[in-house]
Amino acid sequence: MAPSRPLSNGRSPLVNQQKQITSFFTKSSSSPSPLSLPSKQIPKSQPNPIPKLSPSPTTPSPLQSKNKKPVLVIGSSPISHSTLATTKKSHGQEAVNRRVRVYWPLDQSWYEGCVKSFDKISGKHLVQYDDAEEEFLDLSKEKIELVEEEVKRRFRRLRCVSVIEDEGEEFAANAESGGDDDDSADEDWGKNGETEEAEDGKEGTDLEEEDDDDEDQGGSVKRKQGKDSESRKRKITGGNSAYSKKRKSDGDPKKSILKVSLDGNGGKVVEPKVNDIGKTAHAVYDGLVGDAAERFGTRERQKLHFLGDNRRDANRRRPGDLNYDPRTLYLPPDFLKSLTGGQRQWWEFKAKHMDKVIFFKMGKFYELFEMDAHVGVKELDLQYMKGEQPHCGFPEKNFSMNVEKLARKGYRVLAVEQTETPEQLELRRRETGSKDKVVKREICAVVTKGTLTEGEMMSANPEASYMLAVTESCQTLEHEQGRIFGICVVDAATSKVILGQFQDDSECSALCCLLSELRPVEIIKPAKLLSPETERVLLTHTRCPLVNELVPLSEFWDAEKTVSEVKAVYRRFHEQSIALSTNEANLLATGPSSKDTFSSLPDVLLELVNAGNDGSYALSALGGTLFYLKQAFLDETLLRFAKFEPLPCAGFSNIGQKPYMILDASALENLEIFENSRNGDSSGTLYAQLDHCVTAFGKRLLKSWLARPLYHLDSIRERQDAVGDVKGVNLPFALEFRKDLSRLPDMERLLARIFASSEGNGRNANKVVLYEDAAKKQLQEFISALRGCELMTQACSALGVILENVESRLLHHLLTPGKSLSDVHSVLKHFKDAFDWVEANNSGRIIPHDGVDTAYDSACRAVMEVESGMKKHLKEQRKLLGDASINYVTIGKDAYLLEVPESLSGIVPQNYELRSSKKGFFRYWTPNIKKLIGELSQAESEKESKLKSILQRLVGCFSEHHNKWRQLVSTVAELDVLISLAIASDYYEGPTCRPIISGLPCPDEVPFLRAKSLGHPVLRSDSLGRNAFVPNDVTIGSSGHANFILLTGPNMGGKSTLLRQICLATILVQVGADVPAESFEMSPVDRIFVRMGAKDHIMAGQSTFLTELLETASMLSSATHNSLVALDELGRGTSTSDGQAIAESVLEHFVHDVQCRGMFSTHYHRLAVDNQHNPKVSLSHMACKVGKGVGDLEEVTFLYRLTPGACPKSYGVNVARLAGLPDTVLHKATAKSREFEGMYGKHRKLPIQSAEDKMRGLIRHLIEIATNLNFHETADERIGVSSLSELQNRARMLLKQN
Repeated sequence: MAPSRPLSNGRSPLVNQQKQITSFFTKSSSSPSPLSLPSKQIPKSQPNPIPKLSPSPTTPSPLQSKNKKPVLVIGSSPISHSTLATTKKSHGQEAVNRRVRVYWPLDQSWYEGCVKSFDKISGKHLVQYDDAEEEFLDLSKEKIELVEEEVKRRFRRLRCVSVIEDEGEEFAANAESGGDDDDSADEDWGKNGETEEAEDGKEGTDLEEEDDDDEDQGGSVKRKQGKDSESRKRKITGGNSAYSKKRKSDGDPKKSILKVSLDGNGGKVVEPKVNDIGKTAHAVYDGLVGDAAERFGTRERQKLHFLGDNRRDANRRRPGDLNYDPRTLYLPPDFLKSLTGGQRQWWEFKAKHMDKVIFFKMGKFYELFEMDAHVGVKELDLQYMKGEQPHCGFPEKNFSMNVEKLARKGYRVLAVEQTETPEQLELRRRETGSKDKVVKREICAVVTKGTLTEGEMMSANPEASYMLAVTESCQTLEHEQGRIFGICVVDAATSKVILGQFQDDSECSALCCLLSELRPVEIIKPAKLLSPETERVLLTHTRCPLVNELVPLSEFWDAEKTVSEVKAVYRRFHEQSIALSTNEANLLATGPSSKDTFSSLPDVLLELVNAGNDGSYALSALGGTLFYLKQAFLDETLLRFAKFEPLPCAGFSNIGQKPYMILDASALENLEIFENSRNGDSSGTLYAQLDHCVTAFGKRLLKSWLARPLYHLDSIRERQDAVGDVKGVNLPFALEFRKDLSRLPDMERLLARIFASSEGNGRNANKVVLYEDAAKKQLQEFISALRGCELMTQACSALGVILENVESRLLHHLLTPGKSLSDVHSVLKHFKDAFDWVEANNSGRIIPHDGVDTAYDSACRAVMEVESGMKKHLKEQRKLLGDASINYVTIGKDAYLLEVPESLSGIVPQNYELRSSKKGFFRYWTPNIKKLIGELSQAESEKESKLKSILQRLVGCFSEHHNKWRQLVSTVAELDVLISLAIASDYYEGPTCRPIISGLPCPDEVPFLRAKSLGHPVLRSDSLGRNAFVPNDVTIGSSGHANFILLTGPNMGGKSTLLRQICLATILVQVGADVPAESFEMSPVDRIFVRMGAKDHIMAGQSTFLTELLETASMLSSATHNSLVALDELGRGTSTSDGQAIAESVLEHFVHDVQCRGMFSTHYHRLAVDNQHNPKVSLSHMACKVGKGVGDLEEVTFLYRLTPGACPKSYGVNVARLAGLPDTVLHKATAKSREFEGMYGKHRKLPIQSAEDKMRGLIRHLIEIATNLNFHETADERIGVSSLSELQNRARMLLKQN
């Protein structure tokens, strides 16, 4: 039994009358769809014939939609389906267990069920419907049909969902009232616009349908009205009944089975989900399923047929065509003729932007139609509106929230705004003779993942959302190594632009590193120009970005066109700034001159332009970015206020000359610098360990510091000094500074929004009709920015007291006004004196103080002059009429009425206009008063106009100092990170120290790294359960010590942890932080190479072993004398002999050829034997204790202590025991292990016998002779070399076996 429902009045609090909006897309129809029938209560006795069998295609009847077998009609004669009438016949026990169809006149629909029993006393049958609802009916008084038993049934189960939301209630309320200022009534509405009436109450009952066959069953809707005495009553437990309605589900977005993926162009492709029986659910446009398909499918297949197999782009090219553009759509002329003006307007926008979801502004609401409505219902939890056309919407105030939701999910959102009011439309029609019936609308924003600049989720997440444009050289000469990349990276939320060009290797290592660091959310690339290797890298080193392919040259500009476009934009900036400074010089005398700001290109752009070919690809990448941003109305704002930066560490060539250590993609991932390997978030990473920043912009700076640790000694020591000086006695001041900063919003993003709003384009344009008080929101953000800048200045001043007892040059530079710290006191004072910040924030409008704005002051003086004229005129009238009691009064809308005593009415001049009177007084307007009122009205209007524009002018003046504000933010961010690094040392376990970093006396000196009691920067005992982390002493390099550690030991003994531990400590040193050790000393590392873990790139066709060797090849070709190499179990992805041979060759290359510092962990114990006498290799192992356990199995206790010497075994069977393998398997594995060890001589004792000593000596002699021989390139001599080499290998085997 279904649960009882609360009383319903047939009205929905969620979706009320929306006739204006709905009818915007509704044509008159002679045969309305059953779904669009008005919800009107119809008396049961009133005849209500069901629609004919063959109505219009858009109005299928319930009978038509269910392909069931013929029905038997109870009555004296058969009744056709199209002419059914209520039959009068009594029914008894013979109807029990029969299938029956009952007609519900209120729903104008038929519902099937089964007769369960018959009550002889009341003469009623108990009918149970297919959805399990039951009711007693007198079948002789109902319109019914008996159904043959062979008909397959469709089962439904009831599911209750919440249908009331705050957003929906306000939407409904506003829609029903229409709003005082809503424009939507002035469209060319259709005649049959109806609204959908959802359930009244807190829950709606959706029908989740399950078919036991493949039929396309229409599924009728049952709806009851509670006020009709003859209406159905649901039978419930306990004998109670409640009025209820049942409706067809309009598609529950939370239950939708749509599957969304990205097409080749980065657009959304909605795919149908395959159901349990392996058949694809029926869907319209490959995305319409379930109830939505049932409701809208027929109409969309027939009316929108041009979206199916016959689809063409705007140039009438079919999908198979090489130049087919899926972003556009060809609309057939006959379809366009059938549309209203409003429909045509929407389709004209949609046909040019098929890859986007359109938010179509209508009055106070944004509406989504057709295929976009399905997205709105699924992704935004909106509800379908009434009518045969898919349609949903939301109020204007929810724009930011909903656009962010869709953008985050990978959709492109097109905001189409009204740029004309109905009054302006009417005026335009009168003045131009236009016959337009629809207000003007324009595209005002395109929002994607990479162009989001505000939103709730963005406020909570400080991570930058980068957009990356990439282009590649087309050089394909065989003798040239690698390729050239041009890169442009944009963070639209902060207006940061990073430009660079670099040469990369064949594996795109530098590009991989950049992608791993930035993780761009959006990629812009020229279509079909990038190499397959580059496409592979973009796929494997990103996290599902939105991909935009632009047409080369016309959309993805080359360097020449980019420079031309950029220069034209800056030229316009220069001209505008001259006009602004001429007209409004009064508004900040302290502002910079326009010549300094806009007359030249930024330094980074100038360098690229002057670099010729060395900057052409970077400029081309900028061109592709600007074209893309131009569509989103962000290009000019970005160029005017962009913070241009050169791409750091562009490429891996000339590593020693770069100011940063290089961490490639493999190092960032294997060392878990930013993302952990478990779920990809930051928990347990080095970034999370060091991140104690209190500002969002500080967190972003810390991330960039970690991605590029310092390399030059002076820079490292300078930062170490600063970190050390904010601790100790200065720590209380630093903590107070942090406390002040914690009250700041994300100033970097806030300032970028303020600067962008000064441009007045996109949705900020004056022509856009907005009903939300956008000016008040902008004012509040402006005041927030002013307060933030003031707070940062005050906090820096307070922290400046520590300069008296610190020696750090960096801190002095950061905290001294006029140096790194911008001197903005005078500018802030001007804005502080300009208006009352508190009053403006509360009232939502600025009342400038005297002298701040000349235009406003002039308007105020004009008003005062008119008011003074009124006072003067009053004195004249008193004198003229001889009564000092005469005064001005205001009655209703009439102001400045001259109130004259009735006794003086006889001497009042004839030209005075009598406006009103009261007992004993008459009120007049004199001709002069009427003139002055007109002048006053004009002056007050001008004053109000100036008052409204004062915010825009103040924001413009504030934005002129954008470099100062950005510098202030940059300084505060750096101080925040320095304090964060100082605090991070308190979270290490065990002793901490300031590391000593020193250079090498000469280039041939061996690099070194020495650590005593080195702990782990991230791991702590509280995360290791009962165990404590074991610190270790490590020495690599320097005189008298090997520069490579060959590390062996048991599985799970801590080898990989030690490798990571040393690499992370090295990064900490060069970031400038303390390390968890008693002492730490090293020479600088220019690059860290890390190869550990087993992974593959199947999508790129790379196996685990190939991936391992590709990373190793990068190390071999790029490592230098000052690099640090960490290799973990190289060669395990192939056979033992091959893997061991590769491992030994790689180790030998690093030790003897590169001569860098490194660590090599392995389970190939023969490597230890080969290198036991090599002074450049230190044999070490992770100590353990081995004992006998249950069943005579070895049990290993891990000591995690780095110990000199090699470990004889890896004790892999012990790990199998820990993993829970069966004892039988473990015993068999132990026996096999001993057998193999005996076979390879690993488990044999080493007795000393004189004969064998002689044999070894002879073999050593033969090896020495073979090694020192110098052969020439002849065939016979090559054979001799091959034989001696074989002898050498055999001799080595003999030595190892003994």
